[in-house]
Amino acid sequence: MKSPKSLDELMETLQELPGVGRKTAERLAFHILKSTPAEAKKLAGAIMAVKEKVRLCSICFSITESDPCLICADAERDKSLICVVEEPHDVYSIERVGDFHGVYHVLMGVLSPLEGVGPEELKIAELAARVKSGGVKEIIVATNPNMEGEATAMYISKTLAGSGALVTRIARGLPMGGDLEYADEMTLSKALSGRMKI
Repeated sequence: MKSPKSLDELMETLQELPGVGRKTAERLAFHILKSTPAEAKKLAGAIMAVKEKVRLCSICFSITESDPCLICADAERDKSLICVVEEPHDVYSIERVGDFHGVYHVLMGVLSPLEGVGPEELKIAELAARVKSGGVKEIIVATNPNMEGEATAMYISKTLAGSGALVTRIARGLPMGGDLEYADEMTLSKALSGRMKI
């Protein structure tokens, strides 16, 4: 059965979202179709509000509606401790844990020469400027444990060498509840090298 053109267009648009395949797009489209006009307007309004109001913090480059963002403006945060992440959503992942009380710096990506992403395309110079301005004791590099993330971490370490700030890397290893027999060699190697005293 041929569906209405507007419904097809909605499904095609939804499929452009990350992680949304044909079946999920179809399910979402029919859910929107069944919703009331008020619910559909609320969804459309929320999407437009995000596009119009959300911008990058001028200090850490995380997303915010106010500048500086709430984390950078928080007097209770330890400004001497900066956690460096790849993307704004990584800030939310760390904040959900509730254990980190420093501030952030979002790189807006990672080094990827094959995709034409060099240091100039990232917020590394801005990070160096923050450290140079003084008061920073430690930089925790929390990029993903893949080739690009590791290369970016090494580049940051070299860039900040001699700055007086300690540059550390988040520990990597086995997840809680994981079994040794199912861990790959790289994960086991990182778990061993990142061991700590108990």
